[in-house]
Amino acid sequence: MSAKRIGPRDDLALMEGYHSPQVDVAVRLNTNESPYPPPAAFGERLAAAVADVQWHRYPDRAAVELRTRIGALHGVGRDSVFAANGSNEVLQTLLLTYAGFGRTVATFEPTYALHAHIARLCGAGVIEGERDDNFVLHLDEIDRVLAEGDPRVLFLCSPNNPTGREEPRDLVEAVLDRMTDRGGLLVVDEAYGQFASWSAVDLITEDTPLVVTRTYSKTWSMAAARLGYLVGPRWVVAELDKVVLPYHLDVLKQRAGVIALDLAQDMEHRVAAVVAERDRVLGELADLAVDVWPSGANFVLFRPQRRSGPEVWNSLLAHGVLVRNCASWPRLDGCLRVTIGTPAEDDEFLAALKEAL
Repeated sequence: MSAKRIGPRDDLALMEGYHSPQVDVAVRLNTNESPYPPPAAFGERLAAAVADVQWHRYPDRAAVELRTRIGALHGVGRDSVFAANGSNEVLQTLLLTYAGFGRTVATFEPTYALHAHIARLCGAGVIEGERDDNFVLHLDEIDRVLAEGDPRVLFLCSPNNPTGREEPRDLVEAVLDRMTDRGGLLVVDEAYGQFASWSAVDLITEDTPLVVTRTYSKTWSMAAARLGYLVGPRWVVAELDKVVLPYHLDVLKQRAGVIALDLAQDMEHRVAAVVAERDRVLGELADLAVDVWPSGANFVLFRPQRRSGPEVWNSLLAHGVLVRNCASWPRLDGCLRVTIGTPAEDDEFLAALKEAL
């Protein structure tokens, strides 16, 4: 007699997980990581911190030092900062707190796939608006989504992944006014915010339902650590603390986050170098047979004009260069996304792309 096997929730049964294929290649430019490791001082200080850990004790549940230092970076107190295991856990905790069954979340495609995916995992409905053919988001489309879906949480991603475009400040302010009037929460995902020309952190007050999410993965060269955070009103952070699991941030991760903040000047140099290299790559792509879109992030979206995206992707892979095939994103058929690497890596990418085209 065969045993009966319990299945997942009915609303999860047909879902697919989030996947980013990895291939062993010489030049990996598909996951928007920093091309540079942390400075040597980071590893040295972290190694010393390991020797000082009291492994038989739980970590600081409130992550006071880490949150205080992040708050100082953004000019706010620690009660306005929530930290978690990568920005994805930040998003999950937000949606468990403010979305869930009976509530709707709004996204605008194409955008970061995990906004909608995590919302659905939390039981929320998702209404998806659209950007125009140049991936610009218009206020009338936002108004349509607000009227039709009445979302409790609305996501803006700036710079937007995978398109790279920054959302204009006046658009974000207009959306914030609307969400304030409707009693909803605006989430501005700034995973690539340090590469952009402005930040919505400047718009945060105790009277506005706005939070901004950030990550250590990109500009702090700490993708392996999985550390992210949110800046927002104190009343939002207080609710998140009720939902997140106890002791979710281990002691070593907390110390790594603080040590990285001690080396902020090194991070700023890395950001400047990546931005300069991004602009060089954009200039090179402008002279090739590709459609390319402006970027305020550490990646560039492009579409080959004469060959299909999969053909070019495979040709690049044959030359040892891995970029992201974006065909699975809504409205991105034929598009590829390249992470900005070191100048040497980008030269290999450009040479391989010219041959592929």
